[in-house]
Amino acid sequence: MISIKLESQAPKNDVLRTPIEYLKGVGPARAELLKSELGIRVFKDLLEHFPFRYIDRTKYHQIAELHPDQPEVQIIGRLVAVQEDGPPRKKRLTAKLQDASGVLTLVWFRGVRWIKDSLPLNEEVVVFGRPIKYGAQLQIAHPEIERMTQHKQGVRSHLSPVYPSTEKLTKKGLNGKAIAKLTANLLTTLHGVGLERIPERIRSSYALIGAAEAYRCIHFPTSDRELKEALRRLKFEEFLLLQLEMLSLKQHRQKKFRSHPFPTVGDHFNTFYKAHLPFELTGAQKRVIKEIRSDLARPAQMNRLLQGDVGSGKTMVALLVMLIAADNGFQSCLMAPTEILATQHFNGLKELLDGMNINIALLTGSTPKKDRAVLQEALENGSLHILVGTHAILEDKVSFHQLGLAIIDEQHRFGVAQRAKLWKKNTLPPHVLVMTATPIPRTLAMSFYGDLDVSVIDELPPGRQPIITSHRFESARLGVFSFLRGEISKGSQVYIVYPLIEESQKLDYKNLMEGYEVIIREFPRPDYQVSVVHGQMPAAEKQLEMERFAKGETHIMVATTVIEVGVNVPNATVMVIESAERFGLSQLHQLRGRVGRGGEQSYCILMTGPKSSADAKVRMNTMVESQDGFVLSEVDLKLRGPGDLMGTQQSGIVDLKVGNLSTDGTIIKAARMLAAQILENDPQLLAPEWSLMRERIVERTRDKMNWSRIA
Repeated sequence: MISIKLESQAPKNDVLRTPIEYLKGVGPARAELLKSELGIRVFKDLLEHFPFRYIDRTKYHQIAELHPDQPEVQIIGRLVAVQEDGPPRKKRLTAKLQDASGVLTLVWFRGVRWIKDSLPLNEEVVVFGRPIKYGAQLQIAHPEIERMTQHKQGVRSHLSPVYPSTEKLTKKGLNGKAIAKLTANLLTTLHGVGLERIPERIRSSYALIGAAEAYRCIHFPTSDRELKEALRRLKFEEFLLLQLEMLSLKQHRQKKFRSHPFPTVGDHFNTFYKAHLPFELTGAQKRVIKEIRSDLARPAQMNRLLQGDVGSGKTMVALLVMLIAADNGFQSCLMAPTEILATQHFNGLKELLDGMNINIALLTGSTPKKDRAVLQEALENGSLHILVGTHAILEDKVSFHQLGLAIIDEQHRFGVAQRAKLWKKNTLPPHVLVMTATPIPRTLAMSFYGDLDVSVIDELPPGRQPIITSHRFESARLGVFSFLRGEISKGSQVYIVYPLIEESQKLDYKNLMEGYEVIIREFPRPDYQVSVVHGQMPAAEKQLEMERFAKGETHIMVATTVIEVGVNVPNATVMVIESAERFGLSQLHQLRGRVGRGGEQSYCILMTGPKSSADAKVRMNTMVESQDGFVLSEVDLKLRGPGDLMGTQQSGIVDLKVGNLSTDGTIIKAARMLAAQILENDPQLLAPEWSLMRERIVERTRDKMNWSRIA
């Protein structure tokens, strides 16, 4: 396959790039506002500024039917009274609207004199607005009012679009209604302009309406069916464009970015596999290793994402892959986001490699200067096979003899620029394996990581007991404490975790310390020893407390989510999560994975207050019912959306206008299959029928190329 070349070309559709100020009704001043408030700079931006909901203006309600949870409603009635009251500078206007079922108050706080003079008293009118509760009564503030004669002349037979706007725009006369008018002007201006990117044969095959019709129907649909067809067409195009872009980037990387092939599986790998492997690999681990070995045998750079639930054995896979690198004369590095996790990886790998001729070292911010000098010498002369560490590995002064493999654990915690530094550690870039214990829904993986190869360890080692998960309210706290005492009396240890919200560290610290005070009262010394760990502690103190707990010197660890990743204590059997409603499902699952690592039955207790949102209740029930990280991730995606799930630093990678990663899986799959077929037959999209699609990919890809190269 040949990748799409990214040389810039003369744009084929200049009309869509026309500055928005040249649209009828905009001008320079409004253009500046649209640009600063909504990012609308050119015609294309306004065309893709879609309504976020629609109002059916063909329906009418009676006053007696109204309730405060309704969106905007239409009512036919008569204005039977108008009254102006309040001090001169805070005048208020009220009117009474009457229909056969009752009377409703209408109220205005601005433009009182002008509105009062324009109200058609005792005439039949149509009132449009949102009912709100004021005291014990319903009212509508600042409604739209039309005489019935006017309303009949302009009867709405369609769904009226409601556009996103801002307070600043509204003050300048650019509310949602004004944006709708500008959009109507734009559609008139674009009449006859070529908007079609998908060839007719493809549209016919997938029963898609044309682009011009789709844009008209999404902005001004005349029926639910029209809106549905427009959404389906535009979603398909959006996902097809995204999949073509991702697969093109993958082609480009495979062609352009070479790496050293690892053809040999030799003594290091075979000796460990036959004599040192502490347990039989699962079928999923074997499958994943086979996929990775196949990648490493080629001269193209491996760029693979390894997904595996908590405790599925990703670290063992990483070790075996690093042994393949050593068999081929190359060094490996394993990078972890925290010193605790890096140290844990190092200790675990060192123990597994005991008795083998493999040199492994640890490099973190705490590594003494004299140890660094020895380590650096071993790195440069090639006697050090594996370097485990934190961001310290990325420092310019850390140089390798021959770095062939870079493994990044919990890769979403490393920024793009940080990961890019790994590429400078060798003449040819190393093979890259990124690992995550956060299960990623398939639709999300296909979109966010569409240019990576994905391996999944979807099987837990035999003998692992499911963690019993329960949801308890504050009223059950004494019972929970009694249960904890029982577990500690058996020789087990307990985590008690408090939420951490970055915007409110003082509050979190207060909550944690108040919780700590309660715990040491309920579990007094000398019978019980309690550790406390939080983000405001010095690193050395934090490390000491972690080590005390890991060695079994303390019975309970009270902590913030600093322990979400990186603590492996097989003797810990209970995880208590305080204010569990403040956590996402993915984080709850990660925390639950801190227990259940030994042979004993383990428990996770979700503590919440008496009042929780509907979403929080769904999260608690899902945690209680399911141990499957992939099931949880699908629910989390539906509740939170992709941006929250992946982190803000990556939420812009998939900039969707109409598509929804949590509900459009079928469309994504179809678009990906079509994209693969198209690129197989026309790898550079040179055929004239793909010219507009190709132009859009070139435009979008140029900005994202560096991101893609670094996984």
